[in-house]
Amino acid sequence: MAHPSISSVDTPCVPKDNEIVGVWLKQLRTFPDDRGFFREIVRATDPFFVTDSGKAAFQQWSHSCMSQNVVKAWHYHHVQHDWWYIAVGQIETVLFDNRPESPTYKRKLVFRMGESLPHSTAASVCVRIPPGVLHALKVLSPIAHLFYITSEIYNQNEEGRFPYNSSLVGHDWGSEVIVADNDTRTFEPTSSRIPMDKCSLYSELR
Repeated sequence: MAHPSISSVDTPCVPKDNEIVGVWLKQLRTFPDDRGFFREIVRATDPFFVTDSGKAAFQQWSHSCMSQNVVKAWHYHHVQHDWWYIAVGQIETVLFDNRPESPTYKRKLVFRMGESLPHSTAASVCVRIPPGVLHALKVLSPIAHLFYITSEIYNQNEEGRFPYNSSLVGHDWGSEVIVADNDTRTFEPTSSRIPMDKCSLYSELR
């Protein structure tokens, strides 16, 4: 199986030359009419809807409503996988590969996802985020609704963090930011992350 990556989606909104191994974006199709639209997000049979070890993907579905200029960064997990979808509004998504054994170690991926306003360069996608990849966002629209599936039931001990302004990534969030107190702290997950070469999804790395 080919490595799930940004190259799996054909959209001008995402820089293809900046892929991260294990990050996979599904381009979503929208079917509009005068009543509204229909959009399919995830199927159980989607190739990207699987964990690195091949286990069942779905354990929890969550909804986050956020105001403009909210920044959530930097979060990561050692076991949990995330699948993000923006139903309303628009965000800047930033991913950073923090897995030392990864071929794309320390690579950063920045793109907009969600509706076409306020920036027409937003991608209508669902993004897969594997363990060890730092993930962050900033809300660009007046409000944004993030729906996300996780491969684990919420466990605060599995939620790792670096401060939103950490020099580890060095991302510029702009002059206007709203952050929670937890996003100014550092937390280390108590679980252990399985190295990529031990995961069935990355068999080509062996």
